[in-house]
Amino acid sequence: MRVEQDGPVATLRLLRPTISAVDPLLPLELCAAADRVSGDESIRAVILTGGRRVFGSGADVRAMVDCSPAEADAYTVRLHAGFTAIAAIRKPVVAAIAGFALGGGLELALCADYRVAGAGARLGLPEVSLGIIPGTGGTQRLPRLVGPGPAKKLIFTGRQLTAAEALEIGLVDEVVPDAEVPDAARRLAEDFALGPTAALAAAKQAIDEGFELPLPLGLDLERRHFSGLFGTADQRAGMQAQLARQKPAFAGR
Repeated sequence: MRVEQDGPVATLRLLRPTISAVDPLLPLELCAAADRVSGDESIRAVILTGGRRVFGSGADVRAMVDCSPAEADAYTVRLHAGFTAIAAIRKPVVAAIAGFALGGGLELALCADYRVAGAGARLGLPEVSLGIIPGTGGTQRLPRLVGPGPAKKLIFTGRQLTAAEALEIGLVDEVVPDAEVPDAARRLAEDFALGPTAALAAAKQAIDEGFELPLPLGLDLERRHFSGLFGTADQRAGMQAQLARQKPAFAGR
């Protein structure tokens, strides 16, 4: 994975289309990329992307066919760490999906906050056709995004969805012509980058963590994030701009 920065937007680009649990480098690359963009205050939004024809594909079957349960578990633990690091980036992450997003590729896209797909994209979790199930978040992140019923149908059948079908169930958030995917993702990331960094991070954390909590605990989490933002420069800038009927200029702190 390569990290490319252009102003306040960083692009995390997959260099190998096959997202395999037996790839020894990918988990390290994902963690390193997440650490870099998380720790750099000049980066305020992130694009996650692959190639023009393949965002990311699934398992390397030839390398995995003879894995024992213990070996499969050890590989997947490492890959989980990488995916979790991407999902935990405390900045808006936009997945720019061109071509195929299958298996681990789709599971990686599920770690983003917003998904832009090209009209010709194909998305699916075909693991059942291999006698296994999704192993890097498909059975967990997908139902939380689209609901249990659509998630089960997609996983049980292993079929590929068109971009339009993915949009209909909420798997992607926007569909654009294939050639416009990079620009559409960039425009959105730049809009996010203009926002109040701390507030966006707080909103992301409150949504992601609160989703797992009983409502009273989720409301308490929200309250604590809300109150904490009153110590930020962006809170002052935003409210003062509102009072002056001006557009706020957020400094990102």
